[in-house]
Amino acid sequence: MSETRLTERAERPREGTEPTVEEGEETDALVCPECGGNLSTDTEHGETVCSDCGLVVDEDAVDRGPEWRAFDASERDEKSRVGAPTTNMMHDRGLSTNIGWQDKDAYGNSLSSQQRQKMQRLRTWNERFRTRDAKERNLKQALGEIDRMASALGLPENVRETASVIYRRALDENLLPGRSIEGIATAAVYAAARQANVPRSLDEVARVCRVDKEEFKRAYRYIVKELNLAIEPADPTEYLPRFASELDASDATERKAVELVETASEETLLSGKSPVGIAAAALYAASLLTDEGLTQTEVGEVADISEVTIRNRYKDLLEAAGVMSSDTAAETARA
Repeated sequence: MSETRLTERAERPREGTEPTVEEGEETDALVCPECGGNLSTDTEHGETVCSDCGLVVDEDAVDRGPEWRAFDASERDEKSRVGAPTTNMMHDRGLSTNIGWQDKDAYGNSLSSQQRQKMQRLRTWNERFRTRDAKERNLKQALGEIDRMASALGLPENVRETASVIYRRALDENLLPGRSIEGIATAAVYAAARQANVPRSLDEVARVCRVDKEEFKRAYRYIVKELNLAIEPADPTEYLPRFASELDASDATERKAVELVETASEETLLSGKSPVGIAAAALYAASLLTDEGLTQTEVGEVADISEVTIRNRYKDLLEAAGVMSSDTAAETARA
């Protein structure tokens, strides 16, 4: 029996049975008119089918969902056309509206002088209504500072979101009294970068923040302790790709630098030493082994450390790896 005939039979209730489709009744509550079995909806083919006997009760159902498919949350947010996704980077999570700064109407025509004044007043009041109290004004200022520093440091979007969440937690737990907004915001950025394995050195962060370095370090230790943030010690290998890219070093030099750091870690030579200094020294030592010829000055400028630190560290790395060749020994002697 064809599906069309089965469908026609389904539309004519048998004698002695009650109507199967009531107005306003949900599809899930329907039963098969042939065998009384449960009906299931096949969204792929747009059909309502009996799961017991296979009778097609309804076909060509209207798909009321979007015309696109998404396989994760980020792809769904990108394809959705019903508004911007919520974000922690805005004090109201992006749920409010903004009045555009262009003084033009929907047709692209310029507004008159009177209309421009009116729109400016509306923008002013809209901005005031978006921050209802001092706490929201505090949060708005801090999130703007986080976004500014993250942009200056070249940090990805996930680090900015994490820093915003850390600052919100500090604000909710009342950790800000007695400390500056900029100091806590800077500490949140530094902690988020460490958690996301894209760390920035203290000197790099201190250059873009608007507070004293010591104040920023105190704020960082404070929020890590009070918020119980799980932050592991920085791994020198996390700095190597960025330093190698800025120095335009070869892949062989970068791989050799990673090997030197891993060997030194196994020999427990990294304890108590700056990971930035270890990474810079490893790149310099690797360039000696691969004959690339990076200078201590070049590496020191990129890593923002002194040449003395590089000289003190790279010798230990070469000795731990057991690759102190005659050329490198001569270079060490000259250094």
